Amino acid sequence: MKTRALTLLALFALGCIGAAAEAPAKKPNIVVIVADDMGFSDVGCYGGEIQTPNLDQLARNGLRFTQFYNTARCWPSRAAILTGYYAQQVRRDTLPGVKSGNAGKRPAWASLLPTMLRPLGYRSYQSGKWHVDGQPLRNGFDHSYSINDHDRYFNPQLHTLDDQPLPPVKLGSGYYATTAIAQHAIDMLAEHQAQHRDQPFFLYLAFIAPHFPLHALPEDIAVYRDRYRAGWDVMRQERYERMKKIGLINCALSQLDPTVWPDYNPSEAKLREQIGPGEVGRAIPWTNLSDEQQQFQPIKMAIHAAMIHRMDIEIGRVLAQIKAAGNFNDTLVLFVSDNGASAEQIIRGDLHDRSAPPGSAKTYLSLGPAWSSAANTPLRLHKSWVHEGGISTPLVVHWPNGFAARGELRHNPGHLVDLAPTILELAGGQWPTTISGLPVPPPPGKSLVPVFAKDGTVTHEYFWWFHDGNRAIRVGDWKLVADHQKPWELFDLRADRSETRNLAASHPDRVKELDQVWTRYLEEFRALATKDLPPGQTGEKVTPPAAPPKATKGPTL
Repeated sequence: MKTRALTLLALFALGCIGAAAEAPAKKPNIVVIVADDMGFSDVGCYGGEIQTPNLDQLARNGLRFTQFYNTARCWPSRAAILTGYYAQQVRRDTLPGVKSGNAGKRPAWASLLPTMLRPLGYRSYQSGKWHVDGQPLRNGFDHSYSINDHDRYFNPQLHTLDDQPLPPVKLGSGYYATTAIAQHAIDMLAEHQAQHRDQPFFLYLAFIAPHFPLHALPEDIAVYRDRYRAGWDVMRQERYERMKKIGLINCALSQLDPTVWPDYNPSEAKLREQIGPGEVGRAIPWTNLSDEQQQFQPIKMAIHAAMIHRMDIEIGRVLAQIKAAGNFNDTLVLFVSDNGASAEQIIRGDLHDRSAPPGSAKTYLSLGPAWSSAANTPLRLHKSWVHEGGISTPLVVHWPNGFAARGELRHNPGHLVDLAPTILELAGGQWPTTISGLPVPPPPGKSLVPVFAKDGTVTHEYFWWFHDGNRAIRVGDWKLVADHQKPWELFDLRADRSETRNLAASHPDRVKELDQVWTRYLEEFRALATKDLPPGQTGEKVTPPAAPPKATKGPTL
């Protein structure tokens, strides 16, 4: 009986990765691709009208997750991807009373994925947006091209190669950030094939697109110039119908929400002064716009689409390099966005020249809240909010030799904190218990390897969010969420993913229970984030919180 049990266990372990015939013969190469400020429904395989044939092909021959989450903002999401922890646990998102946030420094035990992969034989490469504390090569990467200027696609002033500053790019040189990021990745992979082909690689490919400013190549803008003249209401409805038909969603289409956070957006009068009379400061029905606004607004969505279109083209070039090296079937590709589409309308960098062609280097346009709502169809709100529109990301997974699924959907909820445990397991490693003699806490995420199999599931006790005062927790299908200092809202996501029916008034006990669980994890994360700090260096003084309630055992996901 013991022998038979061991045999069954071994067969189950092989089945967990869903191999078509047998387990991969070697460790997979791993590519993590991150878009920036891209909406849940923007790419074609998630219902969008934007031409993304390379991502669509990955989806047709792989998996799409329908309930995958990010952190609602760029730098916390990058911390979650690369460390496997919630950003608050590693001081990379703001916690009251803790020196943390965008400028926060990770605890010494919070190493990045390349450091964990190196002992397993991997070489690691980074190209694109960094937005993590420290420098890439000092955090385990073997080569890096990092763009640290997020205001200029055509002439960045701050970028580095292998952590060394590069000269500022001159305007008119033919440089475009999305293409440059892909080309540096291709160069790194070519060198890897020439010099280290016997080792697996990890590529972290982090595009800036389609983050503002809306900068795109003229030939890409031309593809979409007239596509959005019918307006955002029509576009939202078209995407919604396609998403239902695909099976990605089973909920209502949310209403346009005019909410705009004033700390991020200037007044509409100021916007019109800087951009022109066609600018709009809030999400309102298309038919309520003036003629000038209806004439101007379509070009913004056209540029956003062009940026994603070009990103897909460049992803195709990177994948072509992997294919040329004969590594494609043994490469795990994971594609996500760091947060939902953005409602921000910020003008910075070289400011905005109203006389320059929209999308060119001298312009500084932002997508705006109404188009952002369309990009996040059918979900509510935007980047920075922790309603579903701000925290939902596509997850496309492709690995020909790793699992048999082709074109399937996975409804199992997951989070960016799951990626590092997944990658480490597939690389043949285990989560470290110590780093440099320091104890390492267990990660909050779960390996998604069982979900790659046809019938596999992975349960989570909770998902937790806290960003810029927005807060949420999901336990089972129940989600408690608050917009800044507004009261808690309660939603049953199984029936209402788009958060259209607030059940807080009819389920006060559920609200109280989830509020207590959210607070308990806040205090746990604060304790972990300050554990290694010397006395008196935890940051601002805060009133000690009340003793956290005893853990409430809730349903799992």
